Amino acid sequence: MKDWIGRELVQHDVLTPGLLARFRATIDSGETGKTAAQGIHWCLCLPDAATAALDVDGHPQRGAFLPPVTLPRRMWASSAITFHHPIIAGAAIERRSVIAEIAEKEGASGHLVFVDIDHETRADGALAVSERQTIVYRDAATASPAPPGSGRPDLDQWQWHRSLIPSEALLFRYSALTFNSHRIHYDRPYATEVERYRGLVVHGPLMATFLLDLAARELGANMLASFSFRGQSPAIAGEALHLAGRVEGEAITLAALGSDGRTVMSAQAKGQVQP
Repeated sequence: MKDWIGRELVQHDVLTPGLLARFRATIDSGETGKTAAQGIHWCLCLPDAATAALDVDGHPQRGAFLPPVTLPRRMWASSAITFHHPIIAGAAIERRSVIAEIAEKEGASGHLVFVDIDHETRADGALAVSERQTIVYRDAATASPAPPGSGRPDLDQWQWHRSLIPSEALLFRYSALTFNSHRIHYDRPYATEVERYRGLVVHGPLMATFLLDLAARELGANMLASFSFRGQSPAIAGEALHLAGRVEGEAITLAALGSDGRTVMSAQAKGQVQP
């Protein structure tokens, strides 16, 4: 699969006022105006495979842009993002995506394939966001889903805190915003019986968006220059999710914690970008 390295995809879009309004409504943002919050780029230049071209998991069939990895389960493992400039409603968007690296590894859960993709998002010709996205492919799940743990999140170490319960409606809305048809986000029998999750799985970029929103509520809009996150455990619809953050010198540490205390997503950020 090394011959897939360097493969490029260029997409175009427009950040319409309607999309911006629906994004804000989905995450219950109180922001107004024409300047979009950080994280809006995940709702732009979306996959546009025909319904007939979807695989059994709801993702577009592999082999068009992404390599034809045979492992059945696909997850968005992490991203490292640099914010260069805010995106304004009405901006013409171009995203250039390049497969940067493919690595095969053996993990505790079996064989793994990691695919790194570099994305550059431009708004009206100016570089707005650059991102290294890592996708991991895994073997089929064999174990039954584990029940929630019995611990509790330790929130005393955090300066910022917000709690929410991701609903099935929230997952549906974000899937619609991002044209994401992965069945783990809306098809409960598939999520629990095939991929062996405890319930519907909250999207990784949705949790990352909520962490960005937490930082914006505390620091102001579009104040981060960089943001990186790594998924560590699945978050399940209907279960409490605790968003937390703290400032440590020039660094900002963020996390999404489950109600049982496990870290669902860890993140680091640095400020600041101004409009």
